[in-house]
Amino acid sequence: MSVFSLKVDIEDNRYFNGETSPLFSQAEARKARAFHQKITGYQPTPLCALDDLAQLFGVKKILVKDESKRFGLNAFKMLGGAYAIARLLCEKYQIDINAFSFEKFKSTLSGKMTFATTTDGNHGRGVAWAAQQLGQHAVVYMPKGSAQERVDHIRNLGAECIVTNMNYDDTVRLTMKTAQERGWEVVQDTAWEGYTKIPTWIMQGYATLADEAVEQMRQMQIERPTHVLLQAGVGAMAGGVLGYLAEVFGARQLHSAIVEPELADCVYRSGKKGEIVNVGGEMATIMAGLACGEPNPLGWPLLRNCATQFISCQDSVAALGMRVLGNPLGNDPRIISGESGAVGLGVLAAVHYHPQRAQLMEKLGLNSQSVVLLISSEGDTDVKHYREVVWEGKYSV
Repeated sequence: MSVFSLKVDIEDNRYFNGETSPLFSQAEARKARAFHQKITGYQPTPLCALDDLAQLFGVKKILVKDESKRFGLNAFKMLGGAYAIARLLCEKYQIDINAFSFEKFKSTLSGKMTFATTTDGNHGRGVAWAAQQLGQHAVVYMPKGSAQERVDHIRNLGAECIVTNMNYDDTVRLTMKTAQERGWEVVQDTAWEGYTKIPTWIMQGYATLADEAVEQMRQMQIERPTHVLLQAGVGAMAGGVLGYLAEVFGARQLHSAIVEPELADCVYRSGKKGEIVNVGGEMATIMAGLACGEPNPLGWPLLRNCATQFISCQDSVAALGMRVLGNPLGNDPRIISGESGAVGLGVLAAVHYHPQRAQLMEKLGLNSQSVVLLISSEGDTDVKHYREVVWEGKYSV
């Protein structure tokens, strides 16, 4: 067996208390899922069992939720953007969310609204898709260095897309300032003072994928996961999903690890300190969807309370995950997972091949009875880069 060492720093959460939040609960997740189920083309994304890989890695089960199959958008993000926009419109026009539909609202709405957001790609694509479904306008700002393919995906949905010369967090500030000046509605998955309602709805929307996964596990006669690895940018998806899982299974009975790139590990650093720590600079990680330096203050308390560990890793870990998922072992299904989607599996692979494998397995609480849940949050949203990694060996071990 090959042995190699990739940087995977694991920090135990000294501030864990197991307290969940009523904002990110099973009830709120099911409300969001009921909305998503009414959208034309809805179906749960696959929960793939990688049984041959699990045997190799020395665990009982590896389960991967494949979000590349979400509404033809190749990523999970529309779950949040679409739900938040629907909730916003229901509040504005006094409509019951249970009676809302894109088709009905599009036919009755007079006048144009503009929805604005900042994105590394997937969230903006989801907002653009929702705006298109409603016959409305979207303006999407992207940080410096964004892939042209991700820009094109957004523009192909009829949105205006502007790439700035700033990092993600500074681009968020520009978006907010411009939207205030022009009377646009901001649909952003992070929060700040005076702006919490929409990011709360976005996080609740993300929990649809967790509700699906729990239902699918039960259909597979799997009682519960022992572990979940959740990747974090600002921590909106991680907070929304962990909030749901912690309520369903109990935070103390679920070993949860929040995974980030070392070049943008704001949640990891916050976890070490016990309070929000921001990261600045270029954050030039291949995990574009996770290249965020300021934790979502709505998601952060839940991660501080309920995450077992925080992990910071080098880019080669995500690249390894992409290659393993795309080139499956034995009879395991193939999963096309992008840079941000594959990092959880990459951590498992990096641990397996590490010279200190036994110590890392013990630190993560992994053994032959472990059932590990992973979220492949995106597919090959940048095909050129995906092939450079998987075909050409970019960011090799």
